[in-house]
Amino acid sequence: MPLFPVLDKKDTRSGFGAGLLELGKTNPNVVALCADLTGSLKMDAFAKEFPDRFIQVGIAEANMMGIAAGLTIGGKIPFTGTFANFSTGRVYDQIRQSIAYSGKNVKICASHAGLTLGEDGATHQILEDLGLMKMLPGMVVINPCDYNQTKAATIAIADYDGPVYLRFGRPVVPNFIPADQKFEIGKALTLCEGAAVSIFATGHLVWQALIAQEILNEKGIDAEIINIHTIKPFDLEAVIASVKKTGCAVSAEEHQYNGGLGDSVAQALARNYPAPLEYVGVNDSFGESGTPEQLMIKYGLSSNNIVDAALKVIARKKA
Repeated sequence: MPLFPVLDKKDTRSGFGAGLLELGKTNPNVVALCADLTGSLKMDAFAKEFPDRFIQVGIAEANMMGIAAGLTIGGKIPFTGTFANFSTGRVYDQIRQSIAYSGKNVKICASHAGLTLGEDGATHQILEDLGLMKMLPGMVVINPCDYNQTKAATIAIADYDGPVYLRFGRPVVPNFIPADQKFEIGKALTLCEGAAVSIFATGHLVWQALIAQEILNEKGIDAEIINIHTIKPFDLEAVIASVKKTGCAVSAEEHQYNGGLGDSVAQALARNYPAPLEYVGVNDSFGESGTPEQLMIKYGLSSNNIVDAALKVIARKKA
């Protein structure tokens, strides 16, 4: 197992709920809106404690985005909540026109992202959301890895003036980032230093990358693991500095190859420091129904897939 100790196991959506509740107690301008999924988004504690600052919109996600945009005009900081598929694909026009275009201070908070939504299947899973959101001018895109980092990110984005997309999930996963770790938007977090290969991971794949690091270490390969919790703005400096040291890279994400973290790493290398890169992600496919673990294995998102990608890219570097 990775050297990082597991503090406990929690779902990242609960980190969002805890962060939102804390914000409610410290920032009177924070308001919350939900599209009929209060329990699923863990927004119920906020709704109970601050009923006058909570709006249950119902199954009307497009209206929720419009209301949130309007609330910013009065100085409020709205946090919207629904599933990632409905937070992006269903309401892309409203986000583009009413929030991103005018730079509204809306925090779009999206749970149940990626394949790990599991048994709900392809219609509710979304693997295109990071690409959709990062293409919007001025949109910050954040994908934290565990409960503690999600809580810290939720609190941090309230201080950022502008639109933010915050992505998290439903499954219980290892919680290993220290609770007092400061969250800095746009600053990658180096978890393990190494010289053989750079592994850039985001979201649930960060823990898988740490497991992969241990497997590679047993093979005599020292991998550098970097948590790219902020997809945009992208920490170009950290990525290039790491690859200059290792000479090759792997990207790992619970997202399509197209448009996600891997594309950001590829652009960074192509423009600044050409080097071999291998993707770990979903290759031009929708998901399906199954347990999160089954789907992560079937679609090539496990620690073993990261190990295989690392070995392949190291071989390319030496060729």
